[in-house]
Amino acid sequence: MELNEWLSRRINKTKAAGLYRKVRTMNTAPLPEMLVDGQRQIVFSSNNYLGLANDRRLVYAAETTLHEFGVGSSGSRLTTGHTDWHQKLEEKIARFKQTEASLLFSSGYLANIGVLSSLPEKGDLILSDQLNHASIIDGCRLSKAEKGVYNHIDMFDLEEKLKAAASYQRRFIVTDGVFSMDGTIAPLDQMIPLAKRYHAYVIVDDAHATGVLGENGRGTSEYFGVHPDVVIGTLSKAIGTEGGFVAGSKVLIDFLLNHARTFIFQTALPPAICAASCAALEIIEESKDIRQLLFSNVKKMKIRLEEMGYIVKGDLTPIIPVIIGDPKTAVIFAEKLQENGIYAPAIRPPTVPDGESRIRLTVTSDHGSKEIDYLLECFHFIGKELKLI
Repeated sequence: MELNEWLSRRINKTKAAGLYRKVRTMNTAPLPEMLVDGQRQIVFSSNNYLGLANDRRLVYAAETTLHEFGVGSSGSRLTTGHTDWHQKLEEKIARFKQTEASLLFSSGYLANIGVLSSLPEKGDLILSDQLNHASIIDGCRLSKAEKGVYNHIDMFDLEEKLKAAASYQRRFIVTDGVFSMDGTIAPLDQMIPLAKRYHAYVIVDDAHATGVLGENGRGTSEYFGVHPDVVIGTLSKAIGTEGGFVAGSKVLIDFLLNHARTFIFQTALPPAICAASCAALEIIEESKDIRQLLFSNVKKMKIRLEEMGYIVKGDLTPIIPVIIGDPKTAVIFAEKLQENGIYAPAIRPPTVPDGESRIRLTVTSDHGSKEIDYLLECFHFIGKELKLI
């Protein structure tokens, strides 16, 4: 059988299962209302939680640095890619996360893989939350350590697995801070004391919490008042730019700089992105207003959707998953939303479990009352039409 024929058959199976995906083209800057494939849509699927991706202060910082440093970084950090902007941003991230040091990666995905493939060794055990992000799962697969999975945010199940893990030389617990598809928050206030009791290390991917949770937006660590051993994050969500980072002790960062292959062999972030990221962190530190506005929007949406009769998962985060169930019905729901000028794609297996296809809504501080009210109106009449509520 020819390669293309074989692949076409596999794609056709994907289509028949209602799991086929295709990309959409965004023809405007990241705003609440955008041109999607040339059609004006109100976007409720962006991770730009604080509306900083198009903030003029970030644009100015990037533009100024572009004129000084050019477009690309030209190499890895250990060859020609390191600039004083990379150093400034790492120092700023460490202060923001209240750790001794930090290390930039070119994406959050690469940061997770870099930590998990290099830190645990053969003879160690990694215990991973059932709903961890694909980048954590892939990092675990690349590790030489043994792997185990505990039930989602179930500290009783985690303790049982830690009890059974006494024979391993080291134990690592890895979790998302905020889970990207369910909007739940990892209970670090319970997890870290548990880890200490069983001599385990805690690794937290704070991608969706950085800039959002905690009094100053420092993430789940600040939210719970704890200090994980390793904090991983991204600049591509609330911070509004691009790239990933790891924050922790100076020894940890020195180790990763020398052993994490996704740092050593990856081209560095452009200096202009680092400058824009510094500007974003300054904004987040200086103003609580945008977070207060964000959570006002979150509360309104969650309460109204639940009142309509929808199953809405998650804690109080900007990720609001509305469970539809069947993947084909979820696709139809998303198409009807798009026909009415709202862009919020269906999320289906394997991204989420079978039977839990959903519309994963995300709200930002930039969404106004008029836009949120219109979204809720659409959910009401589409839900009635499809007999979901």
